[in-house]
Amino acid sequence: MGNYSITEFINKTKQDDTENEYFELETPRILEVNLSSQVWAKAGSMISYNGNIKFEREKMLEHGVGRMVKKAFTGEGSSLMKAHGNGRLYLADQGKKITIFDLNDESITVNGNDLLAFEPGIKWDIKLMKKIAGMMSGGLFNITLSGSGKVAITSHYEPLTLLVHPGMPVITDPSATVAWSGHLQPEFRTDISYRTLLGRGSGETFQMEFSGEGFVIVQPFEESGSTSS
Repeated sequence: MGNYSITEFINKTKQDDTENEYFELETPRILEVNLSSQVWAKAGSMISYNGNIKFEREKMLEHGVGRMVKKAFTGEGSSLMKAHGNGRLYLADQGKKITIFDLNDESITVNGNDLLAFEPGIKWDIKLMKKIAGMMSGGLFNITLSGSGKVAITSHYEPLTLLVHPGMPVITDPSATVAWSGHLQPEFRTDISYRTLLGRGSGETFQMEFSGEGFVIVQPFEESGSTSS
């Protein structure tokens, strides 16, 4: 960052007290939540807070038996926590870049490992990619969020949005796929062949194929744990 006096460093990096949106980017990698009621966030993502805020782990039956069964089956590693009260909450996830979406009666599907926080009024459900469950340890689970309100997701480095058009499917690596239009239903392709076994294939054994009309968000990084957490 360069050389600073203590005063210069504080002035350059201190929190911005003038903004008061519900979700704000305090830095590209730190989310500020100006809490007045409650918010759902990735468990373990809190790095600091002030005010009167309480934290609760997601209870086993918090969202119904059906969702509990899905979580048990997928082996979901990124559990949620609920923060409620009044104050300023700061969230981050391993230094990943944060993007805030303001859904307006829309839906988006997010890799379970890349969901950081969302407003309590947002509806959500876990989706298991069944066709790949037997191919990859724990399968691959994603969370579809819908309605109106703010959603914060994370990505390693700068994300890229790929547009999907009819007749022009987009193929991605599951470990580099962050999110996509909520109505898209990806299919899985395999690249297991004689050439792959000899090390002369593409190197990407499993691929996601998106067809229809919408978008896919990818990152320039392959998360080794994204297929099981």
